[in-house]
Amino acid sequence: MSIASYYGEGYPYMPLGHLPGKLIVLEGTDGVGRSTQIEMLQSWLEENGHAVSNTGLSRSPLTQPGLDAAKQGHTLGRTTFSLFYATDFADRLENQIIPALKAGYYVLSDRYFYSIGARDIVRGADPNWVRGVYGFALVPDLVLYLKVDLEHLIQRVVNGRGFNYWEAGLDMGLADDLYDSFCLYQTRLLAQFDKMATEYGFVTVDANRDPHAIFEELKIKIEEIQDETHPVLS
Repeated sequence: MSIASYYGEGYPYMPLGHLPGKLIVLEGTDGVGRSTQIEMLQSWLEENGHAVSNTGLSRSPLTQPGLDAAKQGHTLGRTTFSLFYATDFADRLENQIIPALKAGYYVLSDRYFYSIGARDIVRGADPNWVRGVYGFALVPDLVLYLKVDLEHLIQRVVNGRGFNYWEAGLDMGLADDLYDSFCLYQTRLLAQFDKMATEYGFVTVDANRDPHAIFEELKIKIEEIQDETHPVLS
């Protein structure tokens, strides 16, 4: 099955036409350093004269308060939680991402629907159901997958913000201990990202390195697509 056969159509009520902007997605698991790279890339692009908009999961004003409350209470079922995130994504795509692309902006997205789908599949969702839910998503111009091994990831999380309930997958009952649950959950999540990298054509970047070395490689990958144009969608 080709990517275009199950996503990339946009909204049936919103003809897109030509989109002069660029949609660049940074993907990767929790704690891999996406936010740091987004900040560096935004500064670099703006210094080179490009208008930049950035977005990420749970940033829709429509859903963010409810998502935050639901995560604190640990009360929602997995399907409901998944559809909550899908609503967040749909709202941001329609009201943030598409308008910015039409205006010629570079849109930097800290994750896309791939991360949501990876989490859902690891928690038992049918991959075909996930594809169906996100059939309206646009195909990005570039998906940069920051790939990290578990050992490096643990070091970063321990030396950074520490483990939390959701990033450790405690809702899945994999282990009682926060550390052990994190290792088991993230191992499954990393395996799912590796599968998606092939399915969705991610550009894989070694994220086990120094952030500045990663940044230099990301710049090269973005420069390679700067002269490409979007197809016209009707």
